Amino acid sequence: MTKGTPPAQVWHSLRARNARALIKFLEEGFGFEVVMIIGEGDRVDHAQLAWPLGGGIFLGSVREGDDDSMVPIPGASGAYVVTDEPDALYQRAKEAGAVIVFEIHDSPHGSRDFSVVDPEGNRWSFGTYRGEPVT
Repeated sequence: MTKGTPPAQVWHSLRARNARALIKFLEEGFGFEVVMIIGEGDRVDHAQLAWPLGGGIFLGSVREGDDDSMVPIPGASGAYVVTDEPDALYQRAKEAGAVIVFEIHDSPHGSRDFSVVDPEGNRWSFGTYRGEPVT
């Protein structure tokens, strides 16, 4: 990374059977911020949701004829998302109806973590661990 260059961001990509409902859940349950939604009616051709600490999600509706080799299968995704407020986010996700996979806990590597499943079946882990520094 060149000095003064912002770090690269990771954008997770999802497909959903009910993309509009998933967008609402990700916004209300986890705090993602909707940047854009393109599509008509129930169909979402492309949506961008930003994570407050950087990066975010691209997602859209599953459409008949999608090439399974190129399009993520709904509910088959997992992501780890860094948060500075894991306890508050855990409570928010729980109140929004996320299925708890791992209760909030302190991990052996010093992170405060929890894992949930969204309405489409995707697994989300949230925690304070930012990864080891790149040398």
